[in-house]
Amino acid sequence: MTNKPENTPVIESASNGRAHLLVVSNLVTGLHNGMAIVDGISFEILAGQTFALLGESGCGKSMTALSLMRLLPDGVINQSGGVELNGISLFGLPEREMRGIRGGKMAMIFQEPGLSLNPVMTVGAQIAEVLALHQKLSPSQPSSFQGEGVSQRCIDLLDQVGIPDAVRRVDEYPFQLSGGMKQRVMIAMALAGEPQLLVADEPTTALDVTIQAQVLHLLRETQEKTGMGLLLITHDLGVVAEMAHRVGVMYAGQIVESASRTQLFAQPLHPYTQKLFAALPREGSRNQPLAAIPGSVPPLGSISSGCRFAPRCDQTFTPCLEQSPVWTQLADGRGVRCHLYDERVAGSLLLVAKSKNQEGERDFAGESYRLPATGYKLLEVFDLQVHFPIRKGILQRVAGQVKAVDGVSLTIAKGRTLALVGESGCGKTTLGKALLQLVPPTAGSVKFDGLELVGGRAVQRASMQMVFQDPYASLNPKMRVAEILEEGMSALAIGGNSAARQEQIDILLDKVGLAREAKWRYPHEFSGGQRQRIAIARALAVSPQLLICDEPTSALDVSVQAQILNLLKSLQQELNLSYLFITHNLAVVEYLADEVCVMYLGRIVERGTTAEVLRSPRHPYTQALLSAVPRIDGDRREYVRLAGDLPSPANPPAGCHFAPRCVEVMDRCRRSYPVGSALTDTHIVFCNLLINKD
Repeated sequence: MTNKPENTPVIESASNGRAHLLVVSNLVTGLHNGMAIVDGISFEILAGQTFALLGESGCGKSMTALSLMRLLPDGVINQSGGVELNGISLFGLPEREMRGIRGGKMAMIFQEPGLSLNPVMTVGAQIAEVLALHQKLSPSQPSSFQGEGVSQRCIDLLDQVGIPDAVRRVDEYPFQLSGGMKQRVMIAMALAGEPQLLVADEPTTALDVTIQAQVLHLLRETQEKTGMGLLLITHDLGVVAEMAHRVGVMYAGQIVESASRTQLFAQPLHPYTQKLFAALPREGSRNQPLAAIPGSVPPLGSISSGCRFAPRCDQTFTPCLEQSPVWTQLADGRGVRCHLYDERVAGSLLLVAKSKNQEGERDFAGESYRLPATGYKLLEVFDLQVHFPIRKGILQRVAGQVKAVDGVSLTIAKGRTLALVGESGCGKTTLGKALLQLVPPTAGSVKFDGLELVGGRAVQRASMQMVFQDPYASLNPKMRVAEILEEGMSALAIGGNSAARQEQIDILLDKVGLAREAKWRYPHEFSGGQRQRIAIARALAVSPQLLICDEPTSALDVSVQAQILNLLKSLQQELNLSYLFITHNLAVVEYLADEVCVMYLGRIVERGTTAEVLRSPRHPYTQALLSAVPRIDGDRREYVRLAGDLPSPANPPAGCHFAPRCVEVMDRCRRSYPVGSALTDTHIVFCNLLINKD
């Protein structure tokens, strides 16, 4: 074990005979005034290797990627350090030469494809630009991509990334594609220049597990064929377990731990890494609060002396508050930046303690989260349909219907959680809005507390509330928190006079774990997790009985996700709330839900208790979803790869809607939609494979 000075580069040396593709040495990136955002990080990537940068939002991961690509925003500069690609110093190149490197020898997949693609150019034209610049080919006219040369290469690239009907899609614009397809177009553009190094910044954030599995498979396959190196930036430990060879854990601008994937997942050393692992929902943790990390990543400029993680660490001792830890290189090739591993400070590794749950947190009552044999049905939905008309021509006559929700039936008991899972575009969000009458149902029945809502005037605005997916978009940026929380009370004449409402707002902020002084601040002054807490407080302000939570944790770090899940569970126990939890995160489903409905193209294909659906899935679609989930323990089902994408709800397939993608399809699946097969009193599956078999 050796200690290195603060700014000494730390380069992993085990190359197994492979060439050093990328070498980053003591990189410092910051503002013109000298304030560092990325503070002295070093790592290397070998040919064909994946190096993962892991950490919470705000740790500097994306800024590291932009530094390597020399794409820093205005006001941010590379202050010192070096970056070498195949022995070429990138910081020493003039911008003209760097443009030849960027997109050619090294390419980047940005986190948000919707903002990265040009909305006024077809996807084929955007790929052709890359080919023309880096492959020295003459692009075809953007309006015609049916010939040879660049046109055919664009089609081949779209085929390669798994976009169905590439000949047609190549002439489409980004707005005509789903989020998953936009991400795959971004990958096609990045691969078009045949890069030696690919920088992937959160390439699977908020994607369905099936699309995520396809994207990861494509990246691995490309690496195997070409020897491409991959810098993977993510906060998803499952993706790291699936993809990485080596991992760097980043916190507040520094790498605090570096290890091989096997070493890291077998025994994380740094207290921050330990807490990231502890925050994950996992089997056996259902009736225990998740070990959420208190506080948040320190903002730029607030870091003083001492360890940067000390304010959030439960293993802090005196040196942590007084001096910054140095990098300690261990004998097994690992490295860690922590006083506990510095022999000069800690004296012995025996001082290292395992991470523990935060003091003061209590266990959740296990009995209260078991679904009873009978219970009061707060919400009853029968054969609900939501169809949107397709209008064409000058007179805008109805030429068809988009069947977003096509005959859904479900119930939610008082004080219970029903999870609704499925791919994007299957109708989950539309169903949630239809229950609240935010979207008018076409047919069917919705009864809340015994009262029919469809076709009547009994809209239960106070009793049913929704927590939307994006807290950035759902909170009014021009209103203070107090105004946001009081708005619903005022509109529904709830809570008495203004003074009484202010008292209720203080109580609400206490419930969701925010300081009372926060009510005088604006949404932009809060982190993503804090904004989601405000959104939950707004929903609770009118004392609802049912919360519809639409992907409330989809883009959150695992630490913030743990805080929100703990909050939802404690509120449910305290207020006896019912939840409809819409998500594609099956680990969250296992932790939070009592029952699960699996939705595909507007219909429920399997429903049952959480244990029945997640541990004994019977529908091929459910099995495919579960097989695509990355696991940190390495124990996963054989991956079932689905062909193509979700069909259009405007033209659903005849018979079983899943038949065109099913690996076990039969002739009758293409002719008739299956009736439900009741495997138990609670487990029902709509699949022809089970008819006359169970």
